[in-house]
Amino acid sequence: MDDAAKGLLGPAEERIRFFEEIGADFLVRPGPASSADAAGAGPRISSASGNAAELEALAAEISACRKCALADVRNRSVAGEGNPSARLMFVGEAPGADEDLRGIPFIGRAGKLLDRIIAAMGFDRQEVFIANILKCRPPNNRDPLPDEVRACSPYLLRQVEIIRPEVIVTLGKPATNFFYGRETAITVVHGRFFDFNGIQVMPTYHPAFLLRNERFKRDVWQDMRQVMAFLDKK
Repeated sequence: MDDAAKGLLGPAEERIRFFEEIGADFLVRPGPASSADAAGAGPRISSASGNAAELEALAAEISACRKCALADVRNRSVAGEGNPSARLMFVGEAPGADEDLRGIPFIGRAGKLLDRIIAAMGFDRQEVFIANILKCRPPNNRDPLPDEVRACSPYLLRQVEIIRPEVIVTLGKPATNFFYGRETAITVVHGRFFDFNGIQVMPTYHPAFLLRNERFKRDVWQDMRQVMAFLDKK
């Protein structure tokens, strides 16, 4: 086998191993490899719909935002990226170090795992929309503070209003609690849809948590299977 053929087999073999890890027993349709690794600095938003202009204007507003102290310590704001008419949206709590440097959500180790989950669901990263509650990185990747959430969450709510996804997947406890409206344990609510302003929300574990606790990957896959089944019915 020549080097070119081996190069093509590598990503396929890696994907198959990942499917085995999470217990995936089927795919809806093949998803192409994520384009996140080739991304440049700043948010990339598809111009496929009229929503794109609103999201771009909102991203510019976020970039200039100084509503909380995080504006003084950030390198870049991280508005979010993806399809402005996405049926599926993923929301985490805040950018990390890699995201802060490049202005793109979920591009570090946790982001690469999220890409694999999205691909396993049969989607390309640019078909969905990915965002966080906070648009700037908290120091040392700590959890968002209540005043930071109050200052920043209107941007996320505006994104949800513009995109109107059919499903929001919340990644981890802070994002889940934000949409749930009260404190809850992710171990209790994951895998159970709840309604947020007419949108179905599916809580699941954050990819960063999965990197430290790989045995929960199968739980996440079962959660995502429910999302896939819901979208297939629409």
